[in-house]
Amino acid sequence: MIRIIHGESIPNLPWEEKPVDCRDVIWRSKNNPIITRDAIEDSNSIFNSAVVPYNGEFAGVFRSDDTTRRQSLHAGNSKDGIHWDINDEKIAFQCNDDEVGSFTFGYDPRVCKLEDAYYVTWCNGYHWRPTIGIAYTKDFHAFHQLENAFLPYNRNGVLFPRKINGNYAMLSRPSDNGHTPFGDIYYSESPDLVYWGRHRLVMETTEGWQGTKIGGGPTPIETEEGWLLIYHGVLTSCNGFVYSAGAALLDRDQPWKVIYRTKPYIMAPREIYEIAGDVPNVVFPCTALCDADTGRMAIYYGAADTSVCLAYTTIDDLMAFMKKHSC
Repeated sequence: MIRIIHGESIPNLPWEEKPVDCRDVIWRSKNNPIITRDAIEDSNSIFNSAVVPYNGEFAGVFRSDDTTRRQSLHAGNSKDGIHWDINDEKIAFQCNDDEVGSFTFGYDPRVCKLEDAYYVTWCNGYHWRPTIGIAYTKDFHAFHQLENAFLPYNRNGVLFPRKINGNYAMLSRPSDNGHTPFGDIYYSESPDLVYWGRHRLVMETTEGWQGTKIGGGPTPIETEEGWLLIYHGVLTSCNGFVYSAGAALLDRDQPWKVIYRTKPYIMAPREIYEIAGDVPNVVFPCTALCDADTGRMAIYYGAADTSVCLAYTTIDDLMAFMKKHSC
């Protein structure tokens, strides 16, 4: 089994065995969607959300678009990673600067265990312009907001779970103010999670399912061979955008250097709950939990901008698929 360098044992990781007739590297949960669009009061949809193991159970930060279609972030918890209690009230971030703390919208969070805290990154509306917000929590009750990481416009901020070359590290996708018809993945470093620089291009769009734009997905998983990154790619079809998922392996010391990258997608909209919804044809991974003991992986993803779903693979199978089908 491929050894995970920066990981933990998750004995209660959600898991379903691969169906005997499944030919794909990733298979979907029979319980999908695990979080429906109306799971909290006044929600129009709940999707593109992030979870982590926490105190032997699970905790997370969830995107909810309410019935006014305002985007906000909510905390939640679960004993098994499948059945969730999500707070009706949105997270009240604590911030020392009202200019930063009074953001206008928040969506598509990621959660990363980093040192002694859990860091949340999300698309943060600074004067209605999207950038990357950062906050930390130690108990999923009190959330302390830091400075926004980058100038607008930016999306898909994904932290690495440890410092690299003595600095904190993040992936992001510079963008525009609309439903961005372009986008590549960039790497940045910071000495303090406030000032960011040393920007490097990681990956550009190519063709097919990742020909329009790409963006980082879950927190990268550190293996003995490099950083395993699951990311999303977008195709522009005659019927609009189609969001799928791929995988890449990044160098451990210079993560802007790509070792492998899947040419075919690893997962694309196929089931009715991924094809039909507020935004059809979307598979958007935000979390990949991997048990360091077994290599089993549970992937949480948003489906059709409507619900939260769950899929499975193993790190060995995904790495083998990526190496065999690399660009």
